[in-house]
Amino acid sequence: MAERNLLAVIRKVTGRKPEAIAYRTPDRDWTVSEVVDTSDRIAQGLRSLGVAPGERVAALTRHTTECILLTLAACKIGAVFMPVNWRLAAPEVEFIVNDGKARFLLVDSAFLPALEKCTLPTVALTLVTETAGGRENLQEWAARFAPLLEHHEAAPHETALQLYSSGTTGLPKGVELTHANLLLPQSLFRDIWGFQGGKSVMFNALPSFHIAGMELALLTLMLGGETVLQPDFDPGKIIPAIGAHRITHMFLVPAMIMVLVNSPGAEAGDYSSLERIAYGAAPISEKVLLDAMRVFGCGFLQVYGLTETTGAVTFLPPEDHAPGTDRAHLLRSAGKVLPGVDLRIVDASGQHAPDGEVGEVWIRTRQNMKGYWNNPKATRDAFPHGRAEDGGWFRSGDAGYLREGYLFIHDRIKDMVISGGENIYPAEVENALMKHPAVADVAVIGVPDAKWGEAVKACIVLKPGMAAHPEELIAFAREQIAHYKCPKTIDFLPALPRNPSGKLLKYQLRKPYWEGLERRVN
Repeated sequence: MAERNLLAVIRKVTGRKPEAIAYRTPDRDWTVSEVVDTSDRIAQGLRSLGVAPGERVAALTRHTTECILLTLAACKIGAVFMPVNWRLAAPEVEFIVNDGKARFLLVDSAFLPALEKCTLPTVALTLVTETAGGRENLQEWAARFAPLLEHHEAAPHETALQLYSSGTTGLPKGVELTHANLLLPQSLFRDIWGFQGGKSVMFNALPSFHIAGMELALLTLMLGGETVLQPDFDPGKIIPAIGAHRITHMFLVPAMIMVLVNSPGAEAGDYSSLERIAYGAAPISEKVLLDAMRVFGCGFLQVYGLTETTGAVTFLPPEDHAPGTDRAHLLRSAGKVLPGVDLRIVDASGQHAPDGEVGEVWIRTRQNMKGYWNNPKATRDAFPHGRAEDGGWFRSGDAGYLREGYLFIHDRIKDMVISGGENIYPAEVENALMKHPAVADVAVIGVPDAKWGEAVKACIVLKPGMAAHPEELIAFAREQIAHYKCPKTIDFLPALPRNPSGKLLKYQLRKPYWEGLERRVN
């Protein structure tokens, strides 16, 4: 019988190999039994705070193991784990924690100054990941409690994880992922990626507020594998770690791959254990791919997916990574659908678009999210025909086309900018810049960037008689939103292009920068 929830799967792993290493971190190694025992104690502590089934527990931390412990502890009492992007500004953190009505918050000491600017009325207890300023840390607190022995047995449709994905309105939306959602990618990880429990070792330096960071850390545990975790992407530590820990699998965004292959010492690294490097969140250039294939000498796998689809829904296998051949054009694709996934391309009239014609990418899979937390309108918009047993048809917001079964992403209907694998929504940046007293109008677009895929550019109209320097406006934005969202460059224009009804024509702003490029997405 198929397992119904995360805990049922992990119990099997615990029974088979309790003393196997589950996670290696710069601070310590965690065995499977230590993960289970500590999460049981945290669960008991959360229950003592009165955290009830369905309530949220949050974390603002770079440390993925602690996030896994909180995920399991929350599941054991029927609660939901909610990681928060630690790169956000204080007002953004405050909004997310309060939107989820989190009852508990774990935070790195480095983020305490930002947290002090937040008003969080629902949080009953805040703990740090490491001792700082006399505060009790998570492990010290957990050790005070006996392990929780009676666990909540979640139904497949119950929410286990809530990740925040910003929308075009500029307000983040909580993506509810169920136990069933999180269990489904096991077959992908095992059969397509070739990850074998007991033999394979995953390297993970992805943040836990990203679907890939959390999903990979959970999947390796569920499959009985080992993960080497690093809280930061540091090439000087990653390159020697690959050989030292005999890492077999990695997931990187293309910007990470480029940084690694160009790092001092990359050519001399020991990569004999590497079997597969998967990448996603942005396309990869042929040059970067060629350099990476030469340096690492392993198979490459591209995946496409969203937080709302619990990660990957298409894949481009190693055999389709053939630069310099008559199959090189496939590198511009996102691959073919995974088992259990249906795609269709829908044109502006809502009709099925034929092969090769651009339209919106719609996705049907049981990996589709349960919905957006406390946001029924956004959920209805995302599922025009409703969320069904088979997952329903989800509107991705991406424009693309199908050709011979391969999906090609052409543009972004939602105007989202992806820079270095980070999703940046122009509305958030525009709202911040509009608060400046000299700004009359603003439009934010993505422009090509050789390193990050895209970079944020702001096109600004100043108020009559007012002046402002680009550096001043960028610094102003940084006071309100995360630095990675802020514009790298600014253009001053006399007016922004609009149609007769007043709708902003961003494609006219983007056109000069993307002219001559084969794809709208770099």
